[in-house]
This record gives sequence, structure tokens and C-alpha cells, in this order.
Amino acid sequence: MLALRKWLFAGLLVIVPLFVTLAVLKWIIDTLDQTLWLLPEDWQSWLTMHKVRGLGVLFTLAILLVVGAVASNFIGKRLLGWGDAVVRRIPVVRSIYSSVKQVSDTLFSENGNAFRTAVLVQWPREGVWTIAFVTGTPGADVLAHLGGGEYLGVYVPTTPNPTGGYFVMLKRSDCIELQMSVDEALKYIVSMGVVVPGGPATLATSS
Repeated sequence: MLALRKWLFAGLLVIVPLFVTLAVLKWIIDTLDQTLWLLPEDWQSWLTMHKVRGLGVLFTLAILLVVGAVASNFIGKRLLGWGDAVVRRIPVVRSIYSSVKQVSDTLFSENGNAFRTAVLVQWPREGVWTIAFVTGTPGADVLAHLGGGEYLGVYVPTTPNPTGGYFVMLKRSDCIELQMSVDEALKYIVSMGVVVPGGPATLATSS
């Protein structure tokens, strides 16, 4: 029985990461394959008939490269500026567009500062600690209602899915900056504390 149990857990350690990785890759490929509807109907029918999978990844990559090349030259920047100005004048749409654009500029810009620092904070109550990421500082209007002092905008991710979480504003003195990279902190969160930064990828318990 001990041998069977050992083999079972050894098999899980091999299969589970592989299964999850393949499932994520399948989801990405299936999602990107949706871009193929931009192709002519005859092409779509041929691809569907021959069950060609994964072409959407290359097609999406090609679109991104073309758009990026156009946006990087002088004429492209002028066209994007004109289009941006038009969208910002449309009611309702401008609010959504402006918010999304600010987030994307912060996340994907080479000069962006999103999630550059991992900090240790007490959440959701005093005495309970978790890892969070500094996203910036509150604006003047918000600071006026916080009673003075230095505050930081902090994103507290959930685990094991860090794409969900909470945005809170905490005093700088309540945030302990960690000497670990954002990637290490994310890995620590996603693994639910199993993979310890700077240590072996094993359970974070003493033997």
C-alpha cells in the first residue's frame, strides 16, 4: 500500500502540471483561433474542413506585428492620435476606452510601472499577512479624505488565480517592501505558498 501511494503521488506530480499546461495552451489556441473569422469565408471553410488548429496564433501574431509596425511610424502615430481623439468624444465609449487604455499603457508600455514592487501587507485583517503589489499612489482628491500621511495604491491578488483581487489604499508604513521580483512573488501566490522564492520548489515546511 505504501508503494502504491508513493506511485500515485509521483504520477500526480507528473500528470497534473502537464494537464494544466496543456489545458491552458488549448484555451489560448482556441481563443486566438477566433480571429480567423477575419479571413474570407472560403478560407474559413477550408480550414474547418481540414481541422487546421493553431493558425489563429500565427494570424494574431501577424496582426499585432503589422499594427505595431504601423503605430511606430510617423503616419501611424498621426492616425492613431486622430482615432484616439474621435473615440474620446463619444459618450459612454470614451469612459470605457480611457480606463482600458490607461491600464494597458501602464501594463504594456516599456516605461510602465505596474506591479514593479512586491510588498507584505496585513490582509484581510490585522495579524494576517499576504503578498501584494504596489500599483501607484492615490490622487490628490483621494488623499484629501485619507487624513494625511503617505499612502500607496496596492493590489491584493487572490490565489491561485491572481487575475482576481482587491485594490486598496494603505499607509506606506504598513507596507513592507520585499526583496523578491514580481515574477517570484506571483509564482509564490499561484502555488499557494508551495514554491518558496529563493528556495527549492518543494513544500514550504520543515522536515
